Order: sequence, then C-alpha cells, then structure tokens
Amino acid sequence: MLRLHGRQGRRFAQTDGYDAYYAGAEANACVLLARLGIGVDYVTVLPDNDIAMAGVRQLQAQGVGTDHIVYTGEKLGVYFTEQGNAIRPTRVIYDRDGSSYAKTGPGVIDWRSCLDGAAWFHWSGIAAAVSQHSAEASAEALAIAREKGVCISADFNYRTTLWKYGKHPREVMPDLLQHSTVAVADLDSAAVYYGIETDKSASFEDRFRQCSRTLKERIPPLEVLAMSFRTPHGIQHAYSGALYYKGEYYFSTVHELPFITDQIGSGDAFTAGMLYGLMRGLLPQQIIEFAVACGALKQSIAGDWALVTKSEVEQFIQHGSSGRIIR
Repeated sequence: MLRLHGRQGRRFAQTDGYDAYYAGAEANACVLLARLGIGVDYVTVLPDNDIAMAGVRQLQAQGVGTDHIVYTGEKLGVYFTEQGNAIRPTRVIYDRDGSSYAKTGPGVIDWRSCLDGAAWFHWSGIAAAVSQHSAEASAEALAIAREKGVCISADFNYRTTLWKYGKHPREVMPDLLQHSTVAVADLDSAAVYYGIETDKSASFEDRFRQCSRTLKERIPPLEVLAMSFRTPHGIQHAYSGALYYKGEYYFSTVHELPFITDQIGSGDAFTAGMLYGLMRGLLPQQIIEFAVACGALKQSIAGDWALVTKSEVEQFIQHGSSGRIIR
C-alpha cells in the first residue's frame, strides 16, 4: 500500500504536502528479511497501474520476490500519517475501502502455487481486518498452508480503525490464529482477540508471562511468542523485547533510544528480526536480542522499511545507540 506522510511534522489540518512511502506490514517484514539474506516472496493483490507498479519495483530492488502478486481492480490501499512527538501521538487515517486487496476473496490468489515448496508462511492480522473478503482469503491461505505442512507464523497486528465490516475481531481472529506455531503479539491485541487481561501493575516481564501462558492454552500449536515493549521518557524511549520459546522465557537488553525519527514499521522490523533468528537457528537469547535491535534501528529511519544490514544490526547489539560518524 501507499503511505502519505505529512511533511515537516505538520498536522493534517496544516500540511501543504506529503512524502510518499510504500508500506504494508507483511511487505515491511519481507524487505528486511530479504536484506538479511532470506529468500522471500510477497503475495498480495494490486491494481495494474503505475502507482502500484512503482511500489512493486521498489520491492524488487530490495530483493523481494513478486511473481505471485495478482493484478486486478483499480485502487491501491492508502494510509495517511501525521507525525507525533513526546507530547502528542502519531495519527493514522486509512483509505482502504474498495481497494484491490479489500475486494480479494477466496480463489483470487492461487495459494497452492504460491506455497509450493515454501517452508514458511507469515501473515498479519491486518490482512483479515480490511474486509470480509480479505478475511476469507486469509482463511483460504492458512488452510492450504496447513495442508502443505508449511510453518505458519502470525503477527497479531490489531488496528482499531480498520475493523469496520460488522464483525468484532474476536469473532474472526482466534479461528485464523489457531494453527500458528510462531506469533508476534502485544498485550492490547491479546486482550481484544482473546479477552486476556494481565495485571497492569506488574512488570512487562510478568505481564508477558501471564499473557503467554494463556495464549498457549488458546493456541495449542504455539511454540514461539514474541513481544516488544516501549516506555516513553520524554523524547527518549526505552525499548525491549520478550520471547517465549518452547516453554522458556527470554528477555532482551533494554535500549534507551535518544531520538525517534519514525516508529511506524518498527514492529514489522522486530518481527522480521525474530523470524530471521528462527530461520537461521540462533539461540533463543540471540533471537530476541536480534529482533529488538532490528526494531530499534528501524526507528532511526524515515518510512516503513528497515533499510539496515546484518552487520549494522550486530553492531547495535554490541554497542547500542551511537551518534558517531563512520568514515
């Protein structure tokens, strides 16, 4: 989809222009995985026009496979962003009704061909939030992935303003998530999808333990669960992560981020970092440290894509934030 970001930190009501970025939760994860050396294909439905094709070419330039994209319909999904700061939150307005993807139902994408030979299928809760048609297409993809024995990973990715087609997320998401072996979630989405409440006076670590235990009961195949946590301290943010891995808990270093350029897409970078660690067979503590480093570095980059390298991620793990000049 296309992201239009108000210039110079101005509000929607005062901006005189927008910077354009290509985006989308799964696309963001694909870009970082490709940059880290993982072979990936992005599957979606787009209109056959120059605006959509410009985004496809940018994906290709990052090493993302696009052969399974279906071209039909007339509209690319769009979202607008208004930059927040330490006083006022960032705001998002979606324009996805009637998009090519929103009209996608079962039978549009040849999932058997897409998943032929695939080891992994990753999807996001946003895919099911856009429309009833897209939720049904998600169910079709997941059924075929399960039939083919493909590892299924999910990002819960709850978006309040997208669920507008008459169903509460709790009526849709548990059925779609029930076969996930790997997931990225947050405490809010777990509460919305499953009614899981944790002790708000407890530490993030204890709340993660509480949530993961209940999620494991609701999603029996779940072997790996990750969450990232952010605590604002004025301009600075404390950023960290937690990992449930086959019955054990692991927690990352807490990084103090002195400045945030753009936090949108940081969750997708965190997800991609976790998936990379799993695919490369890293130890659990290494996985969560790598994922958090990816999410942290993304926040220094404008746009939705984490345009970083493996060596930069490893350097961040070793040394944390740095304002040094490399020359």
